[in-house]
Amino acid sequence: MQAPPVKEGPRMNEDIRVPRVLLIDQHGEKQGVMPTSAAIEAAEEAGLDLVEIVPNADPPVCKILDYGKFKFQEQKKKNEARKKQKVVELKEIKLRPNIDQHDYEVKARSMHRFFEEGDKVKITLRFRGRELAHPELGMKLLQKVKVDFEEVAKVEYEPRMEGRQMIMILAPR
Repeated sequence: MQAPPVKEGPRMNEDIRVPRVLLIDQHGEKQGVMPTSAAIEAAEEAGLDLVEIVPNADPPVCKILDYGKFKFQEQKKKNEARKKQKVVELKEIKLRPNIDQHDYEVKARSMHRFFEEGDKVKITLRFRGRELAHPELGMKLLQKVKVDFEEVAKVEYEPRMEGRQMIMILAPR
């Protein structure tokens, strides 16, 4: 024996199984508490549906409205909210310990752009060969980055050695 399928969304018309409801008519006017059957009849007279808006209230709040239109409006609100969300991305900037001044400035401009877009930046400082013997040079460079960007970004992950590279993550303020 299978259970009946569970309906998505608010209950409406005969699905509302409470004895009394607080009714709001199609014009948005409060009609007061009344038996559910009377509320359903009022909705049918108006040629609309009785939709349970606030099921947790005592008594539940029901409104007379066009369910199709209501569902469409809800979907529209949901889509609008999704549009406004910004997914924070993690952008990576790769540096070397002995980076030239101009190259550093170019990378810094990129980082500024990423922070303006609201993205986090992972700064990877790659050591090769003998450079590994001088991690203090890398730390000095990452400290310079930290100081240069302290007004637009905060350090989320302090500089740390991971294998042959030093990593630091900055997030926009």
